[in-house]
Amino acid sequence: MTQLPHVTWLRAFEAAARHSSFSAAAAELALTPAAVSQQIRLLEQHLNARLFHRLPRGVELTDLGQAYAQPIRKSFRDMQSATDGLFRVPRRKTLRVRASISYGALVLAPQMIAFRALNPDIDIQLSTAVWSDRMDDNAIDVDIRQGTGDWPETRIWPLGSEWGSVVCHPDFAASFEGGPTIAALAASDVVQVTGSEDDWVRLSARFDLDLPAPAQRFKADSSLMALQMLASGQGCAIIMRRFAQRYLDQGLLVSPLPYELPMDKGFYLVAREDTKRSAEIERFRAWLTSTVEAGE
Repeated sequence: MTQLPHVTWLRAFEAAARHSSFSAAAAELALTPAAVSQQIRLLEQHLNARLFHRLPRGVELTDLGQAYAQPIRKSFRDMQSATDGLFRVPRRKTLRVRASISYGALVLAPQMIAFRALNPDIDIQLSTAVWSDRMDDNAIDVDIRQGTGDWPETRIWPLGSEWGSVVCHPDFAASFEGGPTIAALAASDVVQVTGSEDDWVRLSARFDLDLPAPAQRFKADSSLMALQMLASGQGCAIIMRRFAQRYLDQGLLVSPLPYELPMDKGFYLVAREDTKRSAEIERFRAWLTSTVEAGE
């Protein structure tokens, strides 16, 4: 059996056969044309066969060279495929996500470790905004917005319904003799969240409570800010349950009464129309909606 030729000879032969040119093969392999010619000459001597016709301009495979080039080319493709499949480091992708400051800090950020475990090849760049209703920033791919979903974009997915609860610090709840009532809480130091000023009115109407309009002694521009105020012992507020859940689980806040209010605005995932990251967006959307459905 003929000993296998040196792989460098075969590489020079495959490139020259593909280009029909020693010069073009040399440029691809970062060699000189003379070096390619020498390697092919050594291969022909090894095989005791002529593989190329040398022409005034370029080269042309002989019939035997043509027959040999096909399996050699396939062998190199198979080796490349095996190398890529087993050893290539996956190309990392980046998805730029913007969210409301409360959603980003209270819902999304704590779940990033779970997303990374499932999608190790996608890096998330997370930014926040207090309010957002348009894709006015080319530095983001997807937006998580609060509203009713009536924006001009066409790629919009709802992220579940939201419910609000009356929450406060345990010591604040304990300060009411005999325990707090909904009327007493409404008449106390209420922290209002910008954009949700009518929540107490809607709560009163939903349960036919005839509550007084709360005095706006304190106002926060985000639920995150309101939660921090409440955790310090200040007043009470109606906060989205999803935002307040970690504070409740850790005992920083309590929800002393069973009243729950469906929020009139939900959260939506909105994708750029002109993004080139559709595959990454779809994986992020599927993961995010699955966590919402699981109640995480």
